[in-house]
Amino acid sequence: MSVAPNVYNRQFWMLCLSSFLFSASFNMIIPELPNYLTSLGGGEYKGFIIGLFTLTAGLSRPFSGKLADSIGRLPVMYFGVAVCVLCGFLYPLVATVAAFMLLRLIHGFSTGFTPTGESAYVADTVPLEKRGAALGMFGLAGSLGLAAGPAIGGEFSRYFSLDALFYCSSGMALLSILVLSGLKETLPSPQKFSWGLLRIKKHEILEPRVMPPFIVMFLTLFCYGAVLTVVPDFSSSLGIANKGLFFTFYTLSSIGIRFMAGRASDKYGRVTLLRISTLVMALSMLTISLATDKSWFLAGAVVYGIGTGMNSPTLYAWAIDLSDPAHRGRAMATIYIALEAGIGIGALAAGWIFGNHLDRLPLVFQVAAGLCGAASLYVMLGKFPKRAEA
Repeated sequence: MSVAPNVYNRQFWMLCLSSFLFSASFNMIIPELPNYLTSLGGGEYKGFIIGLFTLTAGLSRPFSGKLADSIGRLPVMYFGVAVCVLCGFLYPLVATVAAFMLLRLIHGFSTGFTPTGESAYVADTVPLEKRGAALGMFGLAGSLGLAAGPAIGGEFSRYFSLDALFYCSSGMALLSILVLSGLKETLPSPQKFSWGLLRIKKHEILEPRVMPPFIVMFLTLFCYGAVLTVVPDFSSSLGIANKGLFFTFYTLSSIGIRFMAGRASDKYGRVTLLRISTLVMALSMLTISLATDKSWFLAGAVVYGIGTGMNSPTLYAWAIDLSDPAHRGRAMATIYIALEAGIGIGALAAGWIFGNHLDRLPLVFQVAAGLCGAASLYVMLGKFPKRAEA
């Protein structure tokens, strides 16, 4: 398909806004879910709040990738949003730990579908020479939603009921799709949906061309799962009333760096930027592990925002560089599988290591720092296709 002369047109900005709203919709409830689960009698299962969500998100990626490459990007996006809207209305009805866990599993389908469709859609419309910068801007919108969501939810819950927070989550998800009215499908000659499309063959699960960014994504996203799981408790232990404040500082520090990092990766190469970003992320985890007061803790959030702001758009651009355009949906699904696996395993491991013992919090972040360090060694010592450096 032909590329629009102006990459940053109204369509692009509406897609960015939609990504922000969608990401914020499911993440705004995160700060209150640990206490909510504890009130149901499941305090020891806090690691499953993120773990179960990312499990179904990851398992659904091969399906969303195949569907995005067959029936189109838009239907995949719409389905994920519909799941988000439904779950927001179901949370207030939950009365047992088992029902809560089941709902977290269902909720995960939302991020298993919508971001796959969104990323493939953006990749369809952005030329190679502007890919890093455009994905940096688009990724910033989604990351702003992920980071701002907990801050918004944390503040919202101080004045309104928990049920109102869940309903607000549904409303924000619905709004994320309403702003896309009039958006045109970018997949040439999309097929009609058939149940046969849900049969996934072995070679359709992962796209082998994008395994280098897959590995880096998996190793570095472990720390995000840890952050989502234990930062609310860490914040409370330091006397921080708004458990989403960490995410506010993280967001602010990532705003400018994302766009600049995207442009830098276009100019100097994806791997060059990743060598820096993985080291910064490791440093951020070590900083948080040493935090004994609010200032040190929030300083770690700032460094973490800088690291992820460099890391995320570069990884997505690298994956698109290496992917076959005919299997772009599968390629993006593969990267998101790494993302969900990293976050999910990070959340489960963090919950297990923490075990509701505050003295174990530093160990959670030390482990995360070690994995970011492993990612750094991989990009420094690995041999990658030349196009990855283009």
